[in-house]
Amino acid sequence: MLCTTVTQLIGQTPVMPIAVPNSDATLVLKLEKNNPGGSMKDRMARSMVLAALEDGRLPPGGTIVESSSGNTGIGLALVALELGLRFIAVVDHHAAPDKIRMMRALGAEIRYVEGDYREDEVAVVERQRLAAQLGAQLPEALFMNQSDNPANPEGYAGLVDELLAQLPNGIDGFVGCVGTGGSMTGIARRLKRVNPAVRTIAVEPAGSIVFGKPGHPYYQSGTGTPAGDEVGKVLDYGCIDEGVQVTDTQAFETARFIARRCGLLVGGSTGGTIYKALEFIAAGKLSGTVVTPVADGGEKYLGSVFDDEWMDKRGLLDPTIATQLDIWLTGTTRAA
Repeated sequence: MLCTTVTQLIGQTPVMPIAVPNSDATLVLKLEKNNPGGSMKDRMARSMVLAALEDGRLPPGGTIVESSSGNTGIGLALVALELGLRFIAVVDHHAAPDKIRMMRALGAEIRYVEGDYREDEVAVVERQRLAAQLGAQLPEALFMNQSDNPANPEGYAGLVDELLAQLPNGIDGFVGCVGTGGSMTGIARRLKRVNPAVRTIAVEPAGSIVFGKPGHPYYQSGTGTPAGDEVGKVLDYGCIDEGVQVTDTQAFETARFIARRCGLLVGGSTGGTIYKALEFIAAGKLSGTVVTPVADGGEKYLGSVFDDEWMDKRGLLDPTIATQLDIWLTGTTRAA
């Protein structure tokens, strides 16, 4: 197909299988980093904007306002640029600098929240407050509110349709990260309509409160719900079979391992879902075809997750995780 607009490039991302020895499972990565904005959030950004234009909440030429750690903001910047809309991204210090640069490069206006926050503390509550305030005060503006926007999960219908076409033998398990809950809900619901027996595992950072565990700061970006914030209304717990947590170290060391062994740069949250998918497969809790999306690429985290000095300074390096991954993926122990 000859694409004439950038949003036509959203979707139709490839899949890459990874054999897991000594098991009856194959881990399949859905390479959502291949979307034009570099993440799966392009899908929901397009869905939310088109729905708002269609029902009149956002007038032509109007202003989109959204709180974002980066990927949603990049997707919204792409859509806004194409449709002649203004976009204001409300961010905090936790957003990866390269995500901020990408949004600016696409014409987004950046507003930082004020306040004294720890480096590993996500200022979601203040971001949401400021975004809602701007959406209410500015003329012809709309606070998109991805956490409570039903067009968020609806944006992932195409991803599931693609998977079903790419994997004609069926899908037995899905492991995804959960932040607002939009991608997890949209994908899990649709998968279970096709095959109610599919196992759906949602992964949040240790320190997130989505599944009722005590909250504390964490470094994983764009995923989880920090203490003090409310879990998004788009999250449907009923379509999730199990919710689990992954530590920053497990997530980041897995992302680094996948880069060195597979030549594939994945983001930190994807490192977490890969780690948990392999852990569940090794324990016999998942079998058959197990899918996890590469939510975004590691190119946005070269100064953090993939930087030895940054990792070491924060106590996030742990070579035993690479050893464990080696055992799960090769059945042998080698130097990482």
